[in-house]
Amino acid sequence: MPVANPVVTDLSEQELLARIFPLLPVGSRTLLPPGDDAAVVTAADGRYVVTCDVLVEDVHFRTSWSTGHDVGRRAAAQNLADVAAMGARPVALVVALVVPGATPVAWVEGLARGLGDACRPLDAGVVGGDLSSGPVLVVSVTAHGDLEGRPPVRRDGARAGDVVAHAGRRGWSAAGLELLLAGAPDVDPGLVAAHRVPDPPLEAGPAAARAGATSMLDVSDGLLRDATRLAHASGVTIDLDEPLDVLADDAARLAAAADVLGADVTTWLLTGGEDHGLLATFPPDVPLPDLFRRVGTVTQASSEPVRVAGGPPCVASTGWDHFRPRG
Repeated sequence: MPVANPVVTDLSEQELLARIFPLLPVGSRTLLPPGDDAAVVTAADGRYVVTCDVLVEDVHFRTSWSTGHDVGRRAAAQNLADVAAMGARPVALVVALVVPGATPVAWVEGLARGLGDACRPLDAGVVGGDLSSGPVLVVSVTAHGDLEGRPPVRRDGARAGDVVAHAGRRGWSAAGLELLLAGAPDVDPGLVAAHRVPDPPLEAGPAAARAGATSMLDVSDGLLRDATRLAHASGVTIDLDEPLDVLADDAARLAAAADVLGADVTTWLLTGGEDHGLLATFPPDVPLPDLFRRVGTVTQASSEPVRVAGGPPCVASTGWDHFRPRG
């Protein structure tokens, strides 16, 4: 007799996989879908971009405020953003999942649906992975992307005189997390949703590459921290303009939550992570692609890798660090 609301230990591994696979998109670049020892995916360019991220329960998400669908979409989004940051088109994901035996099967099915909903509009497949039991939920995603004949856009190409531009949201996820931690999600459900499921501007990555971006990266750990990474890689200084001016739309959206929490909007704009926007540099004579807005300029290297409004950043933290989460 089938169990009405089964948990993972009510099924065999094969039975659980049989529930997952039909929920995942294959993608038109997949020559051999899941079911063999490995999938086969086309690489028409002769090269491919590959990246990997891991999400751990109670470190990156909580099941008390994120559904399986939320976590699936989030796991896909942050990896797809890394592919886009290289100027590539997402092609395929491979997903490894660790699940405690008491996990409801419906949660795992929701995860699969979330992965599929994130990938299907991009014609990217979820082409395999691994499944294991363990003490906490862990979702590891490896993403592959096609450069479509273009060189990858790296972090080390910014040059003095370039324009610094950003695509996507700033500070929304950080504000949403603070609202959840404060037990005040109703102050702005949109900010909370942005934390649960980021919405990276994936189409902006290939567009930036086509426009001639000299450098680019995914802003996963905060604008200051990731701009510093770009500055160090390129041997330059990133001069950011006043964030309340160049990110005025985001600042306006964050204002109500900041008032309720006694938080600082500028800190969220500069150090908030997990929005997965794109930070790129462009030659000064290149029109910025759609979705990008100018946020600063590149100058010769100085004692400060990043300056804000002409001076050192005026915030206590530079952004998220897994091993120094408050520094």
